[in-house]
Amino acid sequence: MLAYRHFVLRFDAAFLLIASTGGLAVDIAGSFFARGPEALLLDGVPGAAIGFIEAHGLAFILGVMLWRAESARSWHVVGAVVHLLLGTANFLFWQFFTLTGTLAAGYVTTSLHGFFVFGHLCALNAIRSEVPAH
Repeated sequence: MLAYRHFVLRFDAAFLLIASTGGLAVDIAGSFFARGPEALLLDGVPGAAIGFIEAHGLAFILGVMLWRAESARSWHVVGAVVHLLLGTANFLFWQFFTLTGTLAAGYVTTSLHGFFVFGHLCALNAIRSEVPAH
């Protein structure tokens, strides 16, 4: 099960690194160059992108950390909670995907956030079952 837990961390990290890089590219294009799907929302108010850039930047940092992480209980808790937060935010602000014409990205990323919550919960369950009973 250690191999599974390590795989979950690495697959999660790869997803966060790829998705956050794409998100940052779209954020920068929309806020500084009035290009891309966010341009409509940020036209005239580029400072409104601060939350987008912070969220995608932090997701990138978490991706790096998860890539380097040992398969410990604490890292699977971090992974599950991060994806619970990101997936919930996607649901709560679904109109963002509608307004920017990025519904496909919304469906894919939100589904993957749910997938990683489940994957980390399975890893946590595996850790619990590996601990010898006293």
